[in-house]
Amino acid sequence: MTSNARVVVIGAGLAGVTLARRLGELGTPALLVGDEEHRPYNRVLLAEVLAGRFGPEVTALPAPAALIRARVTGIDRAGRTVRCADGSVIAYGTLVLATGSNAVLPPLRGLFTPGRRLPEGVHAFRTMDDCLGLSKAVRPGVRAVVVGGGLLGVSAARALAVRGAQVVLAQQAERLMERQLDPAASALVRRHLEDLGVEVHTECRVRDVRSVGGAVRSVEMADGYALGADVVVLACGVRPRVGLARDAGLAVRTGVLVDDELRTGDPHIHAIGDCAEHAGRVYGLAAPALEQAGALAGLLAGDGTVARYTGTRSLTRLTLTGPDSPFDLAAFGETDPRPGDDVVQLADATRGTYRKVVVRDDRLVGGVLVGELGTVGALARAWEGAEPLPSDGGPLLHLLTNDGGS
Repeated sequence: MTSNARVVVIGAGLAGVTLARRLGELGTPALLVGDEEHRPYNRVLLAEVLAGRFGPEVTALPAPAALIRARVTGIDRAGRTVRCADGSVIAYGTLVLATGSNAVLPPLRGLFTPGRRLPEGVHAFRTMDDCLGLSKAVRPGVRAVVVGGGLLGVSAARALAVRGAQVVLAQQAERLMERQLDPAASALVRRHLEDLGVEVHTECRVRDVRSVGGAVRSVEMADGYALGADVVVLACGVRPRVGLARDAGLAVRTGVLVDDELRTGDPHIHAIGDCAEHAGRVYGLAAPALEQAGALAGLLAGDGTVARYTGTRSLTRLTLTGPDSPFDLAAFGETDPRPGDDVVQLADATRGTYRKVVVRDDRLVGGVLVGELGTVGALARAWEGAEPLPSDGGPLLHLLTNDGGS
């Protein structure tokens, strides 16, 4: 057991790796503890690995030298130590929880075998192991059912279709990516998937997974309709990993509650990334995780350059690559207008592009862009800056119609 003065970071995902690396650059080395056997990787790229565009090595993050692989099982706040499954004990001066999130497994009948294992052919899609397992199971003509039509489900369905699978996507909500996209943009995403051969069902609830000999054979919908399946992908969202924090007596709501210093109720413990809840919000996106890691590194290293963390104005972006042209989409801010807001929309059915921005009190407050996104960078900067737009509207129309670099 080493000195109690050091920073220990639990979690070797994007948030934890970025924090440890930044602390090292600022002269405050940190010990990073990760429980996956793979070297730290960027899970944002897993859909590209599944599609066969990238090898797993492309997703690797530049991990700091002080990295150990261990599963932390408990936190002793009084003694300022963490316990690991292998019996080892690690002392800390400051502890940072960057434990991320787990895939949500829906309450479906037949989802688990008697040994509480998923049947052969049923996969979550959250980790590198999930991705590699799916990659081994997918071949041209295999019948794949994706449960969930959010960002992750759309990415998985697209990747499987590119690999030649016969894909059915089942979405319980009335449209795809309903949290990020308006109906027009969602319809374009659906058209894109269907052009690839994906069969899309919305307002459709899966209730049963049927297996034979421990291997999945079909899924059954709430209306009794059954879909034959060799592979089932569960893309039903994620849930913050807060078990360690809760067991240690820290305040937890959806995520681990933190203040503007990303500190929990214990002054020696902070939380960042998918597991953290700041000002009532759990982001679950890469950009806020990176911003939180940068802010906390400045605070812990005392470099004086970073103010308190006050939240992230985050943009959701998805690029679906394939054998032809990429399909790109972005959503930011408030995409549903309020009474009195101005809305500018441009749609091109031939090119499959759609652009919509919402303006309130001469400020850009949100937008949805689908298709060729040369405009996304400039629009995002206008939104992030919250500067008043010129009253003649010309520059805004230029941003919407200009296909220059982002």
